[in-house]
Amino acid sequence: AIRDNQIKKMLSKYKNLAATKKDVLDVLDNYRGLSYSLQKFVFNDGNSKELFNLIGTIPVVYKNNTYHIPIIIWLMDTHPDNAPLCFVDPTPTMQIKVSMYVDHNGKIYLPYLHDWQPQSSDLLGLIQVMVVTFGDFPPVYSKPKESAAPYPTSQSFMPTPNAGPNPYSVYPGMTHGMPQPPQPFESFIPYPARVGYPGGGSSVNPMSNTPYPPSQFNSFPSSNQTGTITEEHIKLSLISAVEDKLKRRIQERVNQYQAEIQTLKRTKQELNEGRQKVDTIIASLERDQTEMQRCISVLQDKQQELEKSLEKLEEADSFDVDEAVITTAPLYRQLLNAYAEEAAIEDAIYYLGEALRANVIDLESFLKHVRQLSRKQFMFRATMQKCRQKAGLAG
Repeated sequence: AIRDNQIKKMLSKYKNLAATKKDVLDVLDNYRGLSYSLQKFVFNDGNSKELFNLIGTIPVVYKNNTYHIPIIIWLMDTHPDNAPLCFVDPTPTMQIKVSMYVDHNGKIYLPYLHDWQPQSSDLLGLIQVMVVTFGDFPPVYSKPKESAAPYPTSQSFMPTPNAGPNPYSVYPGMTHGMPQPPQPFESFIPYPARVGYPGGGSSVNPMSNTPYPPSQFNSFPSSNQTGTITEEHIKLSLISAVEDKLKRRIQERVNQYQAEIQTLKRTKQELNEGRQKVDTIIASLERDQTEMQRCISVLQDKQQELEKSLEKLEEADSFDVDEAVITTAPLYRQLLNAYAEEAAIEDAIYYLGEALRANVIDLESFLKHVRQLSRKQFMFRATMQKCRQKAGLAG
């Protein structure tokens, strides 16, 4: 109850409080590694707003091991009408792994977010999609650490007292100005080992059993069996260390460029889809324009016809309304006259009703005139029906 009241208070300014609260509670009940807070979020345009967020870790299975990935989910004040903003929140010992789903700022891009539907999408489904996606494409990895120098310090490799003078006897301390060999870094681990994140617990590194390349000292050529470190040994060791470091750097660049290529491909696909939509809209507008031009042409023709008719009417001396409509046969003339009479009676009955409502005539006069007009209207309608049957007209 205390948690519900706290969440309700934090969401008091949200548009859909009930739906957002239910969404948040469903997530907190299923993912104990997440907590909630109300913090200020700064948008790209510099504006800031107090937004509710879920922060913590979610369990992700990668190569049969469970890891806790740190994330933070910001809910917009119009949730669930608008999709939330999701970020990977790495610890100081982690580094973001750029991919088609996570950019270098840690922002998460998922089809579920892109196709967010207020009626069917929710936070619980979003996190489940994250768990599945991050299981295939880990969003973070451990930062490289300095490892011990790959040079032996055991006395078995040092010259024996009876081996005679050795110009490299000061090698272990390098106190006489000889250049130090580069210290190789640990290879990049493709998935983090989270320790100490709130709610996260510890996890196992899937690459922890990967051995570092074995030392090359056992394969160095030697002219004797005394174990003396010669200049050739040092040279080969430096070459090996530089080669390993270059390989790691090259592999890091390759992975980075591959992720950028995937991002560019995705952007290209979105641009192509947008281009198709724009082409479709342009084609629709062109069709509408053609149809509009045709309608304009028809209207201009009709306008010219009306102007000609008006000119003829103005030139005529007089105009007989009864001669405005000329029928081709006496039967049609009878039908036209019956229709005109019937329409006139209909209007007369209407105005009689209006007169009765305004107390202009009494009820007895109203009934008398309506009865007479109704008889005439019946006869005209019967005449119209017989004329239509005789002329072979429909209905």
